Amino acid sequence: MPGSANSGDVELAGTDEQHGDLAAAKASMRAELLAARRAMTASQRAEAGRALRDALLGLPETQMAGTVAAYISVGSEPDTRGLVFALWKRGTYVLLPLLRPGGDLDWASYEGPESLVPGPRGLLEPTEPPRGVTAVTSADLVIVPALAVDRGGGRLGRGGGSYDRALARVGPAILTVALLYDGELVDHVPVGPHDWPVRAAAQPGAGISRLR
Repeated sequence: MPGSANSGDVELAGTDEQHGDLAAAKASMRAELLAARRAMTASQRAEAGRALRDALLGLPETQMAGTVAAYISVGSEPDTRGLVFALWKRGTYVLLPLLRPGGDLDWASYEGPESLVPGPRGLLEPTEPPRGVTAVTSADLVIVPALAVDRGGGRLGRGGGSYDRALARVGPAILTVALLYDGELVDHVPVGPHDWPVRAAAQPGAGISRLR
């Protein structure tokens, strides 16, 4: 449920709906985490992406999944291109997001690296026909970006609310995993009533942590 607990160094559409102390706490935490990410080298980010790829591919839920909803990393996010490609090569049907006006996420299939084109706000998006915002409900595993996650599943995103809307559509039996760097699974992140939690976090060194 929301409150029990977006891509790269670009803001997704929209802003935090919450104001006051909560918004300030989120902004402060985001700034600190983004500064640490920007201090990393490209090779460190690539190495983290490879470790996360291997951790995700080893999950039983991944191995059994016919459809996985994922995303293409941008900016200082842990690299996901290798993970998305590996899922596709093993025969998994991979859904990637399409950012829509207003900040909601539509979804379309990934058909290899050449099927990606530049989208809004610096994102890379698939060229296949969109399947609608509810397509994420067909996924057997949902992989999302985050700046931090706490041990109750609370997720700090970029403030646009795009992935909160997507996570709200995912059924309770589906594993939702946020990809992090080591040290970004923390004791507490500030969350509000519109913030949807995740059920696991993946870190390059620590691997998969089941939450909640």
